[in-house]
Amino acid sequence: MTVDTKDGVAVVTLNRPDRHNAIDLTMCEELSATWREFRMSPDIRAVVLTGAGDKAFCTGLDRSCVIPQPPSPYAIDDPLLRIGPKSADLWIPVIAAVNGMACGGAFYLLGECEFAIAADHATFFDPHTAYGMVSAYESIGMAQRMPYGEVMRMSLMGTAERIGARRAYETGLVSEVVPGDELLAAAVRAAGVVASYPTEAVQGTVRAVWSARAAGRSLALAGAPHLVTLGNLPPERQQELFRARRGDHRVR
Repeated sequence: MTVDTKDGVAVVTLNRPDRHNAIDLTMCEELSATWREFRMSPDIRAVVLTGAGDKAFCTGLDRSCVIPQPPSPYAIDDPLLRIGPKSADLWIPVIAAVNGMACGGAFYLLGECEFAIAADHATFFDPHTAYGMVSAYESIGMAQRMPYGEVMRMSLMGTAERIGARRAYETGLVSEVVPGDELLAAAVRAAGVVASYPTEAVQGTVRAVWSARAAGRSLALAGAPHLVTLGNLPPERQQELFRARRGDHRVR
C-alpha cells in the first residue's frame, strides 16, 4: 500500500496489482494504521482511495489467507471489519476511485467511503453465493447505497453477472463515470475541492449524513456473524466451488 500527500489530499493506493489488489493480513493492518494516522494529522483534509493498475480496484480478502475462527456459532473473526475508515473513527471524507473490478470484500471499503467515481471499464459483483458463502457484511454495506432490488440481485447472481460502470451510476453506487485515464485526476480534483473547505464543517457534514443510516446499519451488522456461521459451507467445499468457478459472465 502506498500513500501520497499533496495540498491536503492523501491518495491511498492498494498496491498488489499482481493479486488484483486483494487484501492480505498485512494490508489489513496497514489500512487500519493509515486511517488512525490520518485522524491525528491536521494536514490531511480529504482522501482518495484507489487500486494499483487498471484491472482491479480490489477483489476482497486474498483467498490464501488463513483466518482461525472461534468455536462459537455466534461469532466470527473477520479482519476486513478493521479496514474501513469509519471503523477507525475517521471522519475525513474518503472518495473511492474505482479502476476495474470491485468485488466481495471491496464493499467493506466502498461502504465506508463518502462517494465513488468509476472508470468506464469498472465492474462490480459479489461472488459469495457462488462459492457457498453468505454475503452479509458486503451486502449490508451496499444496501445503504443501492436500491433493494439491485443489491439483492448483485448478491444473489454471484459470479454470473457483473454491474458495469454505467449501471452502477444509474443505481447510485457511483456518482460519476469517467474514462480510465482520467479517473485519478477526477477523484483528486473532487477531493481538492472538499479539502479547501473548513475542516470542521466538512467533517460535521460527513458525520451528520452518516448518522442518518448508522442505526439501521448497526442493527443489521449485529446479526451478520450468526448468519455467516450458519450459512457458510465448510472451507474445503468453498475451495472446491472456487476452483470450479465459471469463466463467463454477463455485464449489465
